[in-house]
Amino acid sequence: MSSVLRPPSSGQDPFIEAHYRPISSHLAITPPVSVVIPAMNEAENLPYVFKTLPDWIHEVVLVDGNSTDDTVDVARSLWPDVKVVGQHGRGKGDALITGFEACSGDIIVMVDADGSADGGEIVSYVSALVSGADFAKGSRFANGGGTDDMTFIRKLGNWALCTVVNRKFGARYTDLCYGYNAFWRHCLDKIDLDCTGFEVETLMNIRVVKAGLKVQEIPSHEYLRIHGTSNLRAVRDGIRVLKVILKERSNRRELRRHERHSPLLDTVGGEVS
Repeated sequence: MSSVLRPPSSGQDPFIEAHYRPISSHLAITPPVSVVIPAMNEAENLPYVFKTLPDWIHEVVLVDGNSTDDTVDVARSLWPDVKVVGQHGRGKGDALITGFEACSGDIIVMVDADGSADGGEIVSYVSALVSGADFAKGSRFANGGGTDDMTFIRKLGNWALCTVVNRKFGARYTDLCYGYNAFWRHCLDKIDLDCTGFEVETLMNIRVVKAGLKVQEIPSHEYLRIHGTSNLRAVRDGIRVLKVILKERSNRRELRRHERHSPLLDTVGGEVS
């Protein structure tokens, strides 16, 4: 869905046309938006996922994790122009990295395939990005957010890990382990993703802060998975998240130590000579 608007004349040719995608009654954008959906055996859930996606998005990239059901066929029947990419590795992180590489849009949105995310919220993420944010981070615990799918233990673990990240990296997150996020494509050059599992969301959240990118949290509601069971294991994946946090903290300390002892640094004026 797109429309053509004539920009106001300010020295340029008034007849030059610019293509805009209206995404709400108050906002139209020019950047194309890609939605990445990692999926493995999610044929029953995809109808619920795709029906919430706005029709103004540029493309849907489905990363198929070697499904044994009709995931790919269902996706193509629901969204004929869907770009299907086969995953050669394993894990959610690997699937997302594969999907990001296949995107052609300037804005990338991550959406789970289990029906827990409302595609109608994408407008809020995109609005934050075109208003100046580099990374729009979904939060179930920001004012207006919520979750139907977290036990008390998982909430406690998420809070504890989030607190550690905030203190160690100077972040101000209210949620850490949530996979509904959006960002400008150029952010990928600064965060260099290199993990394969569910901890990929935590790694992204840490590295955008370390890179000095502007982050805006978006209140989001997480619904129950509609069909099937999740591959998430709270204890196992919680330990992997903690390992990522400790590794990133260690890397940060090592970088600072290297900078302090580097002979190439001229401390006069705080600039490199």
